[in-house]
Amino acid sequence: MFTSSSSADSSADNGVGLSDSTLSQHRRKMLDLINRLHMTGVQTDMDLPMIAVIGSQSAGKSSLIESISGITLPRSSGTCTRCPTECKLSRSEDTWKCLVKLNITTGPSGQPCDVVNIPFGPPITDKADVEDRIRRAQRAILNPSINEQKFLHELEDQTDDQAELSFSRNCVSLEISGKDVADLSFVDLPGLIASVGSAGKTGDIDLVKGLVTSYIEKPSCVILLTVTCETDFENQGAHHLTKQYDPEGKRTVGVLTKPDRIPAGEESTWLKFIRNEQEPLVNHWYCVKQPGSQTLKNGISWAEARKQENDFFALTQPWSTVESQYQKFMRTSNLTERLSTILSELIAKRLPEIHKELSNILRKTQEEMRKLPKAPSNDPVSEVWNVVGRFSSQLSRRLEGTPDADGILQNIRPHQQAFKRAIRATAPHFVPWKTGDTRELPPVDFLANEEDDPQEPKASSVLIPRSPEPQSEVIYIQDVLDRAQRACTRELPDNYPFIVQQTYIEEFIEKWEMPSQILFDEVYEILKADLDDLVHEHFGKMGRGGTLHSVLMIVNEHLDKATKQAKEKISWLLELEKSPTTLNVHYYSHYKTKFLGYYKGCRDQGELTIKLQNYRAPTTVHSNPVHGQAFQQAVHKAISGLTEAGLSGVQASDISKLLPVDPMEPALLIMAGVRAYFQVAYKRFADMVPLAIDYEIVRGLHKGIEQALLDGLSLTGPEAYSRCQLMVQEHSNVSSKRAELQKKLDRLRAASAELRKLFV
Repeated sequence: MFTSSSSADSSADNGVGLSDSTLSQHRRKMLDLINRLHMTGVQTDMDLPMIAVIGSQSAGKSSLIESISGITLPRSSGTCTRCPTECKLSRSEDTWKCLVKLNITTGPSGQPCDVVNIPFGPPITDKADVEDRIRRAQRAILNPSINEQKFLHELEDQTDDQAELSFSRNCVSLEISGKDVADLSFVDLPGLIASVGSAGKTGDIDLVKGLVTSYIEKPSCVILLTVTCETDFENQGAHHLTKQYDPEGKRTVGVLTKPDRIPAGEESTWLKFIRNEQEPLVNHWYCVKQPGSQTLKNGISWAEARKQENDFFALTQPWSTVESQYQKFMRTSNLTERLSTILSELIAKRLPEIHKELSNILRKTQEEMRKLPKAPSNDPVSEVWNVVGRFSSQLSRRLEGTPDADGILQNIRPHQQAFKRAIRATAPHFVPWKTGDTRELPPVDFLANEEDDPQEPKASSVLIPRSPEPQSEVIYIQDVLDRAQRACTRELPDNYPFIVQQTYIEEFIEKWEMPSQILFDEVYEILKADLDDLVHEHFGKMGRGGTLHSVLMIVNEHLDKATKQAKEKISWLLELEKSPTTLNVHYYSHYKTKFLGYYKGCRDQGELTIKLQNYRAPTTVHSNPVHGQAFQQAVHKAISGLTEAGLSGVQASDISKLLPVDPMEPALLIMAGVRAYFQVAYKRFADMVPLAIDYEIVRGLHKGIEQALLDGLSLTGPEAYSRCQLMVQEHSNVSSKRAELQKKLDRLRAASAELRKLFV
């Protein structure tokens, strides 16, 4: 291992790796910036320029890292690196120190988890202690189920082959600072393996390959490809993997290691790489000579290692006689100089992109944070009470009516109109003719104004079909008379019991129950859906979901109470209608007279009745038959005479009443009375049922709902605080997401602050 005890060696170690004083100010500024950005951890969110050292197993990567960083890494006869080792080097005016951390990105099961950096022991001030600390940190990572402190303080009683994991994506992070330390970040990755040993696992090959790929696939990663000269080039898989992600060799720096192990006579094969004739790279191939394992065991300083390397290339054939233009591609010092240039130029080139990408990621992260539910308040009682109050106020506004197209009342109104049409369609369909007569009844002109308004809104999903009156069951006049005669008991002649009319009235009232129930069901579904949406809007994102469930139960129970009261009122109204009566005598008499005249007119279909129905009063009476018929003149004279006699308001159709008494007169009177009462009762019922539903279940829904929520959620009393605290407690997924986004925001903001410093 490298020694660092003597003052002479310490002095000779000045300028380790990339800390050479020949670095330009601009280059150092770029390297310092990227190092600070790496310190913020923002590389987990975006692609930052860095150097990744890859190679096949035992290709000499660790030795190369030691020559760049000036520290000694763990060594063994087998695989040395079993997890990534990130080195974050930064120049400082303070004395040299190394802080070791465990960078955890995957859990014990290998699944991704929150990124955490766990300090592993106090800062190291003696370079000789670094190797042991790294070895212990690596074992802590390979045994995720064991507390990491056990590996920090206890004696080593375990080998890497006995660890829970063969390899891990979690990494050992070294933060090294000092006067003679470079400003650089790089990572030493486990060597690619071709097969697993007896203690290995079958998935290790793919695990290591995937781990290496996750680094080198990034466009800003400088790939430091180590190839050992003691093994055939084609047998080293790291090169094949590099070609896959950097086929043009633009960001790969090739490094040949162990040139002293080349069999005699085969040096020319490797010299082709130095001349860039074999597998050419834009950034060229380099060759370095590091101390052997035995030399390291005996102890050698970094300066002595560099001197031996220089002597090797200066005195050993054929390296010493290579053309002068290729001499710059040999020795660690030349490699580190080139790496610093490549990395600093890449940083400068990527800087505008980094700034733009960082701004975009920061904006998107802030948007994600805003989409999360509001963070729990420090005063949970006030928070819950405020939500209940806002819910109650908005519900009140919705129930009172809003001008919105999707308002509750707007959605209910088409069903109310359909209910009215359905009730009107139950009107008894009396026919003033005998059974079998196929004549069609003329229109009831005096009811024209009571039909649907053509501008009346229609419901697209109303379940009650519009049933025109002719669809009602036909009741012939002979059937009416027969029923009246069967009902007679001790009445005087031409008098029939009221039970006849009452029976017909009860028959059409029985048909009102179903439309009433359908209207109620429609209103209930509209209210329930709107209430459910409102509850989700106010309570859906509160806590872990238990509050939403509780509120839904409370409001649905409150809705059911209002439902029960509304149904009772509808049943009460139906029962009232089963006892026919009205105080609206004028309205009833008016319609009875109208219907009696209508039915009588239909009974007499002679020429006289037809003419009377078609009569139109002339504006001027002409004696000339060309301008008017004699019948029209006669009718006009008759009406005029009756008017002169004091009978004003007489119409031509009234003259039909002077016709001889019809033998069906009793049945006509019953029909007219029943039909007139229907007009009175249906209008009354068509108004009262929607009013009762509106009062009991629409307006009535808001009555007491706020108190029901306060009581149901136990928001008063000594346990109110603890209850409210549980209600606003976030679901673990939400809190984890919030914490994750907050950490990401912190990283991004810290990185933004570092970028701003560059332009200060």
